[in-house]
Amino acid sequence: MTLHSNKNFRFVGIIPARFASTRFPGKPLADIGGKPMIQRVYEQARKVLQTVYVATDDHRIYDCVNTFGGKAFMTSATAKSGTDRCYEAISQLQEIFDAVINIQGDEPFIQPEQIITLQECFEDEQTQIATLAKIVPQTEEYDYILNPNRPKIVLNKNNEALYFSRQVIPYQRNTANEHWISNHQYFVHVGIYAYRTEILKELCSLPVSSLEKAESLEQLRWLENGYRIKVGFTTAESYGIDTPEDLEKVRKMFLGK
Repeated sequence: MTLHSNKNFRFVGIIPARFASTRFPGKPLADIGGKPMIQRVYEQARKVLQTVYVATDDHRIYDCVNTFGGKAFMTSATAKSGTDRCYEAISQLQEIFDAVINIQGDEPFIQPEQIITLQECFEDEQTQIATLAKIVPQTEEYDYILNPNRPKIVLNKNNEALYFSRQVIPYQRNTANEHWISNHQYFVHVGIYAYRTEILKELCSLPVSSLEKAESLEQLRWLENGYRIKVGFTTAESYGIDTPEDLEKVRKMFLGK
């Protein structure tokens, strides 16, 4: 498995994990095949990254991580986003890292190759922030991109994000909806980020923006403030767990593997 080509460029993985989720309290501790979800995510990240921490506001999660041999930081209950929680964690570290990878704590099937793709985005010295896009197969139905829980991305020629939206973008004028996917390459966002450490500090000082409020997408704040987001590509499906129903689906997938 190939890691980032610049051996002097150091990455740290941070997994934000909060207990008091509105739709699914205690989600990081939910059992999947005999292990808590947070352990599944941690073990996937450790397949690629030498240094991984869980950043949590709850002692139950903190104790769980230490019990399975992982590393964790306690962060404040007032952190407004996973990005803020990542910055709180990195601020407690004594080591210096060039970039922070923010790994969703509810993605037990995160693929090591996806993390490597993020790392490779920083081979471009101009990269400030990186994220992933799933290439939508042309065999998918229109409803796949219509789903507002799958934000869409439009890109420039340098594979940098121009905009993220819960709406279907781009809109295809004079084309029937059922032909949109076969007529144009669509990308949906996969919610994993990497930031240069100094950029992460700047992002956490920005006020909430108007586009962010409108779409409820944090990354629009960064674009509105002129930051560039490099986009890597994956064909792997994202299996985020937001509800107990999602958990049951993932448990069945796990047993079927």
